Amino acid sequence: MADVWNATCRPRWRRVLWFFVRVSADARGLRFRTLLRRRSVPWGDIAELRVHRKSARTPWARNVRRVSLVLHDGRERLLPLPRSRPSGDPDFDAEVEALRALHRRYEATYSSKVPSVSYRTPRRGWVGLLVLCPVLLACAAMAAQSVSETASYEQAWKSATACTAGTPATERGECLHTIPAVISRTEDNQSRRRPSWLYFTGGRPMERVDVSRDAALEFRAGDHVELTVWRGRVMKVAGKRYGWHADVPTAGSMAVFAGVFALAAGYPAAHSLLSLLGRRLRDDRELPPALPFGGALVATALWLLPLCYLHPTTLFSSPVAITWMAAGSLVTLGLFVGAWHTTCAPGAAAGTTGKSAAGNNEEEFLPARFLEDTDYNPHGFGTHIVLGGGPLAVAPGPGRFAAKPIPVQRLALKNVRRARGSDPVDRHWDVAELDDAGTPVRLAAEPADLARILRELALAKTSVNTVRPGP
Repeated sequence: MADVWNATCRPRWRRVLWFFVRVSADARGLRFRTLLRRRSVPWGDIAELRVHRKSARTPWARNVRRVSLVLHDGRERLLPLPRSRPSGDPDFDAEVEALRALHRRYEATYSSKVPSVSYRTPRRGWVGLLVLCPVLLACAAMAAQSVSETASYEQAWKSATACTAGTPATERGECLHTIPAVISRTEDNQSRRRPSWLYFTGGRPMERVDVSRDAALEFRAGDHVELTVWRGRVMKVAGKRYGWHADVPTAGSMAVFAGVFALAAGYPAAHSLLSLLGRRLRDDRELPPALPFGGALVATALWLLPLCYLHPTTLFSSPVAITWMAAGSLVTLGLFVGAWHTTCAPGAAAGTTGKSAAGNNEEEFLPARFLEDTDYNPHGFGTHIVLGGGPLAVAPGPGRFAAKPIPVQRLALKNVRRARGSDPVDRHWDVAELDDAGTPVRLAAEPADLARILRELALAKTSVNTVRPGP
């Protein structure tokens, strides 16, 4: 079984539905499919393979056995195959042993602990944010396009005057005319998302008009009011005790909306940039937070939004607005440069070190410890494993001073497990159980770092074994 490289479990029944069931395994992990779905599980996620006896109601099926996967997060998943026959089944035992042999062979090439993947990992969440960015920019563009129209509407309302007897009928929509009315009843909608209403006696001059909730609470049935109509819309309702007027959008408010949407698009853009720069990071390494860019955007809002409100239509024509924008832009530029050096530059450097150190001859020192005293780890002095820049070695710190090379040809991996209470290391570390020419030794490190060290050990051992001395 030591030479098993892959395995396939096929059904041994002639029923039609069993034709769709397959289980296969290779270096990447287990893959299995049923009639309705397909799944794959990498070896690094599997802690153990167990054999279960199937509980059946019929006496002749009680000895049927199946295989389940115990994952590192505690969950257990039952495989559709292999299944044993009710009587003795040597083929089932052979298939189970083949799967276990593959698990022992390939589990060490992966982290034995499931990587913690969150929204800050390089390959999670950035696509949705990248889609959100153009949506927010489109909203900003629509708000910006409506600024000039809103400014014209606002100016027309401010300059409107009362209608006179000589005003032509075609122009009476642009002037203000007042109509008396009597309120018959009010309708107060407690939800501020829905309008409240004033109803008029006899449905004259109209049946009702939508007002704010405060106005519906203030007006009373029987109140005599005066309606101010402009462009066919009631703009004011004036009574003896209370008066209401419609909200007129301003160009400054629309410009502020445009600025808010544009600034809001900057944060997902920054997060997407960090994700693109961190594509070479390992899956379980988190990206630096985009908060420095968020701080720069907030600081930009402090000068940009007031500028948009006060100069919505003269941003590029007013000397005051131009000076204000130039000074604020310099501040924003400095903040974004600082955010770049705080996040993106270290992230790019981390992406470079995420590659195998042995592949680019750059030294990398991973915190790791051999838990037993050996000739290459006397008195437990080693605290780091050196990758790249030479042979793998144990070092007493992040440097090659006093480092001792690891005899990779003597080491054979037996198992990888989580740290136990008896292991003198952090509980969140993993422990690799090795055979050092017949002597058991343990190597402990962070799960991701341990997986890298074991890969380098395997590669170094393969290169040593493939070198043949000359005659």
